[in-house]
Amino acid sequence: MENKEFQFKTNINCGGCVASVKPHLDKAEGVCEWNVDTTDKDKILTVKTEGISQEQVLDIIRKTGFKAEPIV
Repeated sequence: MENKEFQFKTNINCGGCVASVKPHLDKAEGVCEWNVDTTDKDKILTVKTEGISQEQVLDIIRKTGFKAEPIV
């Protein structure tokens, strides 16, 4: 499986938001590591993956009620 790193602009902007997303990203198969920079104005979510697509990561984030937009 190929390891990839994706970055997204999100509206995950505080510790409570991170706590809401955490269980979903932690249990997602293929997500190795993730982090949200809530100090950045764009609230950058970085996700390191193994065998999961960018679209699958977006689906996980959207299902938790947050918005995410890939950074190209």
